[in-house]
Amino acid sequence: MYSLVRSLRFSAARSARAFSADPTSRSADAPAGALQGEQLITQKLTEKFSPSQLQVQDVSGGCGSFYAITIASEAFKGLPIVKQHKLVTETLKQEIAGIHGLQIKTIAQ
Repeated sequence: MYSLVRSLRFSAARSARAFSADPTSRSADAPAGALQGEQLITQKLTEKFSPSQLQVQDVSGGCGSFYAITIASEAFKGLPIVKQHKLVTETLKQEIAGIHGLQIKTIAQ
């Protein structure tokens, strides 16, 4: 029994490492689309929300398939978080169709 539990722990840890993304480890030969994706998302969100704070980061290891967004805007004031996130996802509808994941943190001001 002990060896089974140990084996499962090892397997889970190995799987977690295999799929982890370190946003600070973008390789020098990362696809140009990764940076372009960040720039496009930044541009669209800036035009729509005039944010006081905006951070868009490719956290997929440089392949442009998963982004983390932190955005602060007066446009979110008085809205529930679900509605704030919906506004962001509606703005990025075209981009979301081509990526695997999106992490959103909104800040109402």
